[in-house]
Amino acid sequence: MTTLPARAERRCHNAVNPLHSCIFFSPDLGAEMGRIGIEDPSAAYFATRAAAFGPVGAGAVTATFHNFNPELVARHVPAVWETASPDTVLGARLRAADTTLRRLLGEEAVASDAMAEAARLALRATEACTPHARPLYAAHADLPVPEEPHLAFWHAATLLREHRGDAHLAALLAADLDPLESLVSHTATGKGMAIRWILSSRGWRRADWEAACERLRERGLLEAGEQPVLTEAGTALRAEIEEATDRMDVAPYAHLGADGVERLTELARGFLRTATAAGAFPASATGGG
Repeated sequence: MTTLPARAERRCHNAVNPLHSCIFFSPDLGAEMGRIGIEDPSAAYFATRAAAFGPVGAGAVTATFHNFNPELVARHVPAVWETASPDTVLGARLRAADTTLRRLLGEEAVASDAMAEAARLALRATEACTPHARPLYAAHADLPVPEEPHLAFWHAATLLREHRGDAHLAALLAADLDPLESLVSHTATGKGMAIRWILSSRGWRRADWEAACERLRERGLLEAGEQPVLTEAGTALRAEIEEATDRMDVAPYAHLGADGVERLTELARGFLRTATAAGAFPASATGGG
């Protein structure tokens, strides 16, 4: 296996992943989902990301998405499939990815040699992704690769994101953090989502949040106080989680090689700067868990 510079895989992920996730903040996705009858934002999110599984129930979505309140999931799944089939949702999602990337990056960038190169590099990296214990990755890996380079790049970015995300959940489980404890501790790093955004988008109540904070304080991972602040032990645990995620996610980047990873990171960062300047991401919605 190729030796990579320290944290090269994380830097590449941090550049590529937002170009997958930008569609979830795009008005284009809401418009496409509305056209097929799915207007509630939570229902649209669950359907968009879970459609690769087929018409699954709330249990599969709760398990694989990890940090959502099961009550919120059950409110929309599996009922959403009565409105639109998974295949219909996948078509809407791809159309939204197309219009979003064209709008954020511009037609010149979409049609550029750089985009075609980024697609080739990202797809090559996915050749070393593995499906074992990675359900969201495995489901998306069964989907066809789009022909247009910008959509092929978006598809590859999706595979790389879900491959790492599945590994990250394994690291959180190994650290004995439940879904809301994961969100609280991530927010306490200063890199997670805003508390108000978590409560509204993930379906948790303020009392749930406070209970999770108290559990983390009892473990010595969170300081006392209204705002979540990690202790030294909490900071060390979050660092261990990220390192474990890196270890479980290194294969696609090692397969691509150090030069390929550096080039893909460079290309993705260029696209990301353009997308960010175009207002791709709300400030309150950075990070995961």
